[in-house]
Amino acid sequence: MGISHLREAVSTSIRQDGKPFRIVVVGGGTAGWMAANLLARAWRNRNVEITVIEAPDIGIIGVGEGSTPQLKAFFDYLNIPETTWMPNCNATYKNGISFLGWSDKPEYPGYFHPFPAPIDGHTAPAFTFHSHFRRQGIDLDATPDRFFLSAFLAKHRLAPIANHNFPFDLAYGYHFDAHLVGAMLRDHAKANGVKHLEAKVTNVVISENGDIASLTLEGDHAVEAEFFIDSTGFRSLLLQDALGVKFHSFEKNLFNDAAVVMPTPPAPEETNSQTRATALKNGWVWDIPLTNRTGNGYVYSSKYCSAEEAERELRSHLGLLDGDVEARHLKMRVGQVEKHWSRNCLAVGLSQGFIEPLEATALHLVQATVEGFMTAFEKGGFTNKHEDDFNHAISARFEGVRDYIVCHYRANLRSDTDYWRDNANHDHLSESLRRILSCWFSGGDLKKEIAEQGIAQYYALTSWICLLGGYGNYPASTRLRPPPNDLKRFDLRTIDDFVSRCALNYRDHKEVLSELHG
Repeated sequence: MGISHLREAVSTSIRQDGKPFRIVVVGGGTAGWMAANLLARAWRNRNVEITVIEAPDIGIIGVGEGSTPQLKAFFDYLNIPETTWMPNCNATYKNGISFLGWSDKPEYPGYFHPFPAPIDGHTAPAFTFHSHFRRQGIDLDATPDRFFLSAFLAKHRLAPIANHNFPFDLAYGYHFDAHLVGAMLRDHAKANGVKHLEAKVTNVVISENGDIASLTLEGDHAVEAEFFIDSTGFRSLLLQDALGVKFHSFEKNLFNDAAVVMPTPPAPEETNSQTRATALKNGWVWDIPLTNRTGNGYVYSSKYCSAEEAERELRSHLGLLDGDVEARHLKMRVGQVEKHWSRNCLAVGLSQGFIEPLEATALHLVQATVEGFMTAFEKGGFTNKHEDDFNHAISARFEGVRDYIVCHYRANLRSDTDYWRDNANHDHLSESLRRILSCWFSGGDLKKEIAEQGIAQYYALTSWICLLGGYGNYPASTRLRPPPNDLKRFDLRTIDDFVSRCALNYRDHKEVLSELHG
């Protein structure tokens, strides 16, 4: 499922009477405006009328955010170049994520998690091979960083944009100001025919057949539509409140339910081209570099520490005193709705669910939801014919992302606090994740296991190996055996040379950003 698979609609009306097919998005923010833009672009030749209703006095959750590479495909699909949106949103490039302090093993202080890219085909096979036999007690180097070009770029603060003479594309994401991205997407949507109405919804009117018939706005103004999109955040005014769709919590799988956020000034000389996720006593801290500030947020479990304790720990980590920077406290409702599409309503963003921000998947899930809905809705003749298939696919994607994030905590090798010990011993796992962990620790064929489960579309083999191996989930070094000659297939000096020479085609991150702003 992806933007590249969305076909250009022929010019025809969806409604039989030839009138516009009205879609109302309730709630803006990044999710609501992303949905509006995708719908407007894909169905621009349909007789579709899209309206976004935003309450002017309701803020959005968004802070400094990171993304997966799918966001680049989104902007490319809308024909919004990086030179246009990145400077206006204080955006930087993201090669991947470094996980620091998640393991007590001295030789595993942290690892870099890359986005899979075609160029890795020259080096990743060696990493996969070494990891497989390292799990069986053979002394082969299986730490991820040296095998991936993006890890080298991140370490040396290089941007993932190659010189013209190096015709290989890397997968990369972005860091950006969520408020500014939402505003930019609003302007783009309005310029492409999307209507914008600033008003507060006071009532949702349900018709006799159970569909949403209309919305009542302040002043008793009614807005009717054929289809509605719920982007009202955790309160889910349409899908959960009005239509009664149930919410399934992931609290038994994931401990974290709160965050405290503080911005700090940007680094004066250098700008990181990676997100850093640093483990603290009762959770982890994100470090997201923007051009105008660094976003910092401590994601933690309120069962293990109070909001005040979390704030003090974050201030200590950042070297800040009380009063230096105002803290913003957030609560997280982690889980997903039972049905993302019900009757004539689709939920996006926090209205449909949320998985904590460790892997920066929030916007990717919005994208996948809207793209999947458009494909299913159009395939079914703009009816609910494929509603069940769509809901199954999106729910499975949420569960796939959840399992991968749960694995981060289950595989941690810290033992200094109850929080980390309890996470490592946590046994409320899906059957899918149980099989992954069993395969890993028994030295089995992980590639075969992932293929049999059909979960590579969520996270590929390399991602699982980076996660589990990056924390040091291998036999102790004292138990390792020297590799026999038939396992010495890869010359790591050749791999180091290949990666470092490829990196000569990439430039300093801050220099590239300066050119964008220029």
